[in-house]
Amino acid sequence: VQLVESGGESVQAGGSLRLSCSYSGSTFNNQFMAWFRQPVGKEREGVAAIYTGGGSTYYRSSVKGRFTISKDQEKNTLYLQLSSLKPVDTAMYSCAAKCAMVSGRPTGACTYWGQGTQVTVS
Repeated sequence: VQLVESGGESVQAGGSLRLSCSYSGSTFNNQFMAWFRQPVGKEREGVAAIYTGGGSTYYRSSVKGRFTISKDQEKNTLYLQLSSLKPVDTAMYSCAAKCAMVSGRPTGACTYWGQGTQVTVS
């Protein structure tokens, strides 16, 4: 199983990006997939998650209305659309699969992880 992120880059505040997570070795049907981020010197935090069996989603409060998680099953790709970006969104963004959820939030206890893609907002 492999997850590979792409799409991270440096953008100005207010800009948009779309992160992609291409995966192989599993379809991750009926599981939770998620995006996490980790700013330099801070702990990793769950940004968004999606249940691939029904499409229900979770968003961190600070990104609600700005970020959108989606999945293209035919392309085996997980997306995170980032809009109205702020400097506080600067972080390494990683996708993960087969994630445990507690109270509707991704815990970070995921079986599979990508290597991450850097988003820098100035």
